[in-house]
Amino acid sequence: MAEQSALATLHRGDGEKPDAAVVRDALGVGVAVGLSGFAFGVTSAGSGLTLLQTCALSLLVFTGASQFALVGALAAGGNPFTAAAGAFFLGVRNAFYGLRLSQLLALPRAVRPFAAQWVIDETTAVALAQPTRRSVRLGFTVTGLTLYVLWNLTTLLGALGAQAIGDTRAWGLDAAGPAVFLALLAPMLRTATERAVAGAAVVLGLGLLPVLPAGVPVLVAALAAPVVLFLEGRRTAANARGAQTEAVKRADQAQGGENR
Repeated sequence: MAEQSALATLHRGDGEKPDAAVVRDALGVGVAVGLSGFAFGVTSAGSGLTLLQTCALSLLVFTGASQFALVGALAAGGNPFTAAAGAFFLGVRNAFYGLRLSQLLALPRAVRPFAAQWVIDETTAVALAQPTRRSVRLGFTVTGLTLYVLWNLTTLLGALGAQAIGDTRAWGLDAAGPAVFLALLAPMLRTATERAVAGAAVVLGLGLLPVLPAGVPVLVAALAAPVVLFLEGRRTAANARGAQTEAVKRADQAQGGENR
């Protein structure tokens, strides 16, 4: 059933998309985001991690938000276990991406463990935008390969550059990573609910920084999503009840008018 649903979703697309167009879009995303690995390399080296540790994070973890969360918490003096927990919870979303992509890509079992390494925000976004299975696979592969190579290369360059310039905080480079992700995230906040979740997360994260250990505020900020969605659900239900009540009143008034 899941396979049939995935195929139906693909067939409802806009038809065949030229391979050149898919590759162009995938390269655009891969290059744009891959270059921000430089910011991670600088930030990681500035937080005290060695060159080997920094490169290992990009090679093995390969999910930017989790990597920045980890080194940011360590730079602030947080407990390594708390920092790792924050990075882990940020990376859990990739598991849900994988559930969706496994249906669309339908890769052979032997290939899936390797493809799983590339299941991140950008590859998922490019893959889901494609109308056919062929273009889904092509978009996913080109985005993943481009981003993985560039991210690791720029991580290495950033870490080497940070060692050469000394204290990265004196140059303000410790803020480069968060700035990059804010720039990538902002255009994606299109609905009022999404903006409310982002705003609440920022308020929680920044507001709790002075009172909680490093790494913990980002975990608490994750509560913004269920809280906002709960309130939004209640508001929607209240509006639905109000509309239903108003419809009943109008029906009663109309019936009363007919009786007169």
